[in-house]
Amino acid sequence: MASPATPFVRREKPRVSAFVSADIPKVLALEPDLVLAFSDLQAGIVADLVREGVDVHVFNQRDVAGILAMIRTLGALVGAAERADRLAQDFERRLAEVAATRRPSPRPKVYFEEWDDPLISGIGWVSELIEIAGGEDVFCELRHRQAAKDRIVSADAVRKAAPDVILASWCGKKVVPARIRERDGWNEIPAVRNDRIVEIKSSIILQPGPAALTDGLDAIVTALWGAQVTAFTT
Repeated sequence: MASPATPFVRREKPRVSAFVSADIPKVLALEPDLVLAFSDLQAGIVADLVREGVDVHVFNQRDVAGILAMIRTLGALVGAAERADRLAQDFERRLAEVAATRRPSPRPKVYFEEWDDPLISGIGWVSELIEIAGGEDVFCELRHRQAAKDRIVSADAVRKAAPDVILASWCGKKVVPARIRERDGWNEIPAVRNDRIVEIKSSIILQPGPAALTDGLDAIVTALWGAQVTAFTT
């Protein structure tokens, strides 16, 4: 579930960084005790901050286990290890409950499109969440490939996989279902034929944090089964 503090944060807190670029002087002006970063894509930002003497911790989680480990590590870094562990356990219980929910058979085949040009399939935690929600990721063999370039798939491969549902999240830009329908030969795909193309906002599924385990998972379950998950509470 998205944090209720999010509107306040967006309105009141200074914006000092995008995903792959940062205003280093603005960051330094805040005198941070610790800066958190994610993946090699932020290596340049990290290097600039380290040269300025800032303490930085870089996470690199790419699967559900990694997200849970990140929560526990962050808790330890800020002196809240017990609270973080309880939170992670709450997430683990909820994931297990959703995974144990009885669903109709067979499992719907799902293609998750992380980008449209080239076509890129879903990162590790997305693939896992599809299975937890009761679906079958048609490109599950790619989930362990960290780099997006290693998860590029062909339009023909998607067509042959014949997904029942297409979930799309174009990493920060709006999904246009019409463009998906117009791809050559894709009118044969069950998801296209049955109008089961669903956008999931990147802010709840492609950010490698708790939102993927709550709002992101809920969105997948709703897309597959038309029913929402019991709200997450701590």
